[in-house]
Amino acid sequence: MTRHIFVTGGVVSSLGKGLTSASIGLILERAGLSVRMQKLDPYINVDPGTMSPYQHGEVYVLDDGSETDLDLGHYERFTHSPLTRDSNYTTGQIYLSVINKERRGEFLGKTVQVIPHITDEIKSAIRKLATPGVDVVITEIGGTVGDIESQPFLEAIRQFSLDIGKENCLYIHLTLVPYLKAAGELKTKPTQHSVGLLRQIGIQPDVLICRTERSLSHADRQKIALFCNVPIEAVIEEKDKDFSIYEVPLSLVEHGLDELILSKLALDASSPNLDDWRQMLHRLRNPAHEISIAVVGKYAEHRDAYKSIYEALDHAGMHHSAQVRVNRIQAESVEQEGPERLLSGYDGILVPGGFGERGIEGKIEAIRFARERGIPFFGICLGMQCAVIEFARNVAGLAGAHSTEFNKDTPHPVICLLDEQKKITDKGGTMRLGAHPCMLKTGSLAASCYGGDSVYERHRHRYELNNVYRKQFESLGLLVTGTSPDGALAEIIELAEHPWFLAVQYHPEFKSKPTSPHRLFAGFVGAAVEHRSLRGERV
Repeated sequence: MTRHIFVTGGVVSSLGKGLTSASIGLILERAGLSVRMQKLDPYINVDPGTMSPYQHGEVYVLDDGSETDLDLGHYERFTHSPLTRDSNYTTGQIYLSVINKERRGEFLGKTVQVIPHITDEIKSAIRKLATPGVDVVITEIGGTVGDIESQPFLEAIRQFSLDIGKENCLYIHLTLVPYLKAAGELKTKPTQHSVGLLRQIGIQPDVLICRTERSLSHADRQKIALFCNVPIEAVIEEKDKDFSIYEVPLSLVEHGLDELILSKLALDASSPNLDDWRQMLHRLRNPAHEISIAVVGKYAEHRDAYKSIYEALDHAGMHHSAQVRVNRIQAESVEQEGPERLLSGYDGILVPGGFGERGIEGKIEAIRFARERGIPFFGICLGMQCAVIEFARNVAGLAGAHSTEFNKDTPHPVICLLDEQKKITDKGGTMRLGAHPCMLKTGSLAASCYGGDSVYERHRHRYELNNVYRKQFESLGLLVTGTSPDGALAEIIELAEHPWFLAVQYHPEFKSKPTSPHRLFAGFVGAAVEHRSLRGERV
């Protein structure tokens, strides 16, 4: 029978439940088990697709077009668990499904209530992943214990153990043990209160994972175990990792979490093999090179807005044994202070995706700087569109060229709305989403990076390069080297006369893993390493 692990969080938000859940998934996979991952989010939005990155970080897109929570990015980077729309549910989705059933008359005149109807819907969502051949389903509950929004989800997972047997369920609670400098000691009381709230609703945690700045003493662990009603061996330290998030799985294994989980769920599995993970971290700790990359974006001050991009740069850095120093630069600052002042000295410039007009001119100026100075450039989604606008204005001489997203009256609409989008009015889940095929031009930089002639990549956009201008641009050196199979949509552009200048309409960062970096990111970082080397020779 499929076993279920439920991961909850307490005391404060942003403790890293997603990273911890992903680490557990990795550990169990490396022990030879088949794992599925899931995130249940308490917010009422149907999905995060319409939310600002300031609210919830990046929107992570799956192959099937689902717009999901950024924690699913951790799941994919750490594990091989196949993720689908069933891997992320929100309060909005749950209630919408129940309301639709009520409208269809499926409840036979009954009063529809949180218990049992909402909790039954949540349990149904969890069961969807427990298919034949799956050993363990790991379900992360978003939010913090004590939040009113989380209560139906916590009630549902309490009931779940009654449905399938407590021996098939494991409750892991991630909590905070803060260090008070004035008192000179760690404080366990917040953890006691957090576990107390769980126990009040009928959930007794089986394992406590304690986030802490300083190591827990044996006395600290004894105290937590006593007051929280768990064995001392079930109090697992998770000390802050200053070096890399990829240390977390190794730390959890060092503290015996793998043995604890396998024992409590009576799973027959081997010790996890993490040798390649250790080798990866060794390369990260012992780089042969150091390079600097400027990421010029609208949300540069908010790290989670471009979470997958930063991780993909790290993956590519490990591949090249290079320490990648990323500087997050506000696009508006480039507008105000100029690219010369803010971008000089970098080995590569990356302009990520986004929406809205704020900072657009700064992105365009950053791209011009990279093009004219021969600095390796990588544009993603809106970054590609800005590269087209920059080329149109400054090389093709099309004064006022722009995207119709930002200027409907532009004399040269070099970026325009996808035909399929022209009659759409709803905002949620209506963009070009999910994995689509892209055909690569033989001999192109893109084909060289990928090592083939076709790829599948994930999209999230409404606008595209206007084909009216394609021949003109290509005659001037802006080449379309990747297209949809019918050739109608430009997916990749390159500059013929540039050391490394490539931009894509899709989001390659969503397919990068620490042990298998995305090939375009690897190509970009490799070009930055070479640029740094040549720059050093010139000096």
